[in-house]
Amino acid sequence: MKLFMFLLAWAFALLGSSLASAAIVEYTFKVQTTTVNRLCNKRVIVTVNGQFPGPNINVSEGDTVVVHLLNEGPYNITIHWHGVLQLFTAWADGPEYVTQCPISPGNNYTYTFNATRQEGTLWWHAHASVLRATVHGAFIIQPRSGRFPFPKPYKQVPIILGDWYDANNVVDIETQALATGGSPNISSAFTINGLPGDLFSCSQNQKFTMSVTQGKTYMLRMINAALNNHLFFKIANHTFTVVAMDAAYTDHYVTNIIVIAPGQTIDALFTADQPLGSYYMAASPYIVGVPVFDNTTTRGVVVYDNAPPSSSQPLMPTLPPFGDTETAHKFYSNITGKVGAPHWIPVPTTVDEHMFITIGLNLALCDPNNANNATCQGPFGHRFSSSMNNESFVLPIGRGFSMLEAFFKNVSGVYTADFPDNPPVTFDFANPSISFDPNLLFAPKSTKVKKLKFNSTVEVVFQNTAILGVQNHPMHVHGFSFHVLAQGFGNFNSTTDSTKFNLVNPQLRNTIAVPVGGWAVIRFQANNPGVWFVHCHIEDHVPWGLNMAFEVENGPTSSTSLPPPPSDLPKC
Repeated sequence: MKLFMFLLAWAFALLGSSLASAAIVEYTFKVQTTTVNRLCNKRVIVTVNGQFPGPNINVSEGDTVVVHLLNEGPYNITIHWHGVLQLFTAWADGPEYVTQCPISPGNNYTYTFNATRQEGTLWWHAHASVLRATVHGAFIIQPRSGRFPFPKPYKQVPIILGDWYDANNVVDIETQALATGGSPNISSAFTINGLPGDLFSCSQNQKFTMSVTQGKTYMLRMINAALNNHLFFKIANHTFTVVAMDAAYTDHYVTNIIVIAPGQTIDALFTADQPLGSYYMAASPYIVGVPVFDNTTTRGVVVYDNAPPSSSQPLMPTLPPFGDTETAHKFYSNITGKVGAPHWIPVPTTVDEHMFITIGLNLALCDPNNANNATCQGPFGHRFSSSMNNESFVLPIGRGFSMLEAFFKNVSGVYTADFPDNPPVTFDFANPSISFDPNLLFAPKSTKVKKLKFNSTVEVVFQNTAILGVQNHPMHVHGFSFHVLAQGFGNFNSTTDSTKFNLVNPQLRNTIAVPVGGWAVIRFQANNPGVWFVHCHIEDHVPWGLNMAFEVENGPTSSTSLPPPPSDLPKC
């Protein structure tokens, strides 16, 4: 009876929410340099409004969001609203040279878009160079009714997992790596809400502290803002109930560990149901196939109100080994979507476009005639590269237009619409024995998109390769949420693996962690005209070329077509 009354109240709340008026919510983002003290050193970083992490955006579903960006920093910048659908507002999506030219120092741009058909936690971050290391924050979409499809939590707490680079300038790290062709330096520490925790020097007072009341339930709005690492996350002696991922409600999933890939978000409930005391929350990397990585642990602390002084030493959770693929895959693959929840989308049953896309590392030739390439530091004396279907993506810098402008104005020469549906050659994709096959190591550079008809249904198989080693690649699709039909290890087999497709209640995501040495299948409806970036959310791999884009044609009416660009759109 109690369950029936709860569901009835929820239904009335949803009805009332449709009648509530949406608001216009405005923010001003001043991009500026800020001096912060971490790991015993003062460092100058780029921030928004002097905050690290940046300010949270908090809106209700259906609101119009207006963000005035003033670039008072030293670098070109754009902001991406990660996971926001941007229905018919592609000009606000943010990736540099894809949907807009960058905002140069001293200039401004106003992002205007709707937060519609979504509820939950998303995030925003810089989408130029590696500035998202410090330029990022939470983007929270509340249900317009104020009601969740579960009992309302006592409090909502953003938990942004990030990383810290103890260098004078994180941009210099990327610049040096691109100049030499080698791997960039690894991070010095992971962070929880910008703080490394008390395992590091000079950091005893730089740990995130969360005060809780015994018996109360809290919603953790979790974001992985780290540049390159999947992360394990635990709170000692406590469990979580996952209720949403990437701003889409899920069936309740009870677990004592969260695994979260770069770019992903998770809403998880946790109840303060332990004896009064202190309990560490901690995060460490999940990583496979990378010989050198940040193997540190960040931690904050959960402190119960009225805890006795004798409990001041927090309990520490036991985290998995760094390469614990079994634990990671169990979490990534076992959660299902909540059918009938607000904004649930049934799986499209008819597929118009089938794509099989290989993703992985490659090499680019070291040019002895280029002074910057005189001593390339990648394998075999060449440069690191990466590709999708053996096409290594290059941003159209210096071509006069962003890709979206070229689409809108029908300008040629910025990109070509011939991204292949399949890899040029078939091989034993996930077999480690092919890792250094010279016939597979090199991929040509290009700027190619796949053209899609408006409202067509697209199914994509992402297939990891073992070229230069196996890894787990978090693939992010701009402009859409997609259903995750299945995922597994080895090479995808269309005959046997298609029988595993979940067409009833799959996850609805914008970023999928493609299993190490494995594959994932996604499906979505291309109902949003424009040019939409698709890329690996491991930052190292983006400038190397593990990207492509979808060009979605305009719909049949003006209301289903891309509108003209804003008057203040930056020029290239």
